Amino acid sequence: MIKTVLVPATGSERDLAVFAAAANVAQRFAAHIEFLHVRPDAVALAVSMAADGGGATMVGGLVNQLEQEVNQREEKARQLFQGFCDREGLALRDVPTGPGPSAQWLREIGAEPAWITAYGRAADLLVIGRPGEDEGVSLDTLETALLESGRPLLIPPAAPLSAVPETIAIAWKAAPQAARAITGASPFFSIAKEIVILTVAEDQRSPEEGAARLMEGLRWHGLPISIRHLQPDGRSAPDTLLSAAAEHAALLVMGGYGHSRLREWIFGGFTLRVLRDAEVPVLMAH
Repeated sequence: MIKTVLVPATGSERDLAVFAAAANVAQRFAAHIEFLHVRPDAVALAVSMAADGGGATMVGGLVNQLEQEVNQREEKARQLFQGFCDREGLALRDVPTGPGPSAQWLREIGAEPAWITAYGRAADLLVIGRPGEDEGVSLDTLETALLESGRPLLIPPAAPLSAVPETIAIAWKAAPQAARAITGASPFFSIAKEIVILTVAEDQRSPEEGAARLMEGLRWHGLPISIRHLQPDGRSAPDTLLSAAAEHAALLVMGGYGHSRLREWIFGGFTLRVLRDAEVPVLMAH
């Protein structure tokens, strides 16, 4: 069951779609949302930026400039949080003292990936937006949270979700990451009206036997589940999967896998392509 949800509050307008996804989850499961703003350390940033040249005067000027920027960003994040909670009717609570969904503002100073990961380990679910070019969370934050939090990540598209998805596609591959994603998605499975396991044939290897075992196992939970075996037919595996997911589901569940080196293995071409181009939210686990 999902009872605690962690959301980064970056101070970007992109946050609102992510907040909306978290609020839908909180409404459905009567959960508590922790909105975490991580304020950069202006002094550490200034020292790092001035390391290749300049003295104390340069560092002092950078600190002042960066302090102004981080102050503005924090204030914007707080305003977005407060306005969102007011519109959604989210009760502000620091402890579980009442029924229904609630919210809490948290603030830390330092590196965003480290703090998001630290708080994420105590949450049931992390809701993190897709990285933007110059605002919102960074790819490093998303990557570190996936690799090191041990928790499932819900990554919504740019458009706000109107409800918790009740049609789900599982991108199945015989890998532990995919199995962990299924475990992380179990609260969503419990309210799903339709679940389809999608497999994509790659390199002449057939995933059909493993998918059949997965279907049999999930049927013991009384889930409405089926399988579709996809053939690329000249398209790439990500294109094939994304097309089928958009057709059959409102949520895609998958593990991160890809290349051989650790970071590339998680955010390799397949996974990064899905994160960038998926029309539906993606629930992912490592």
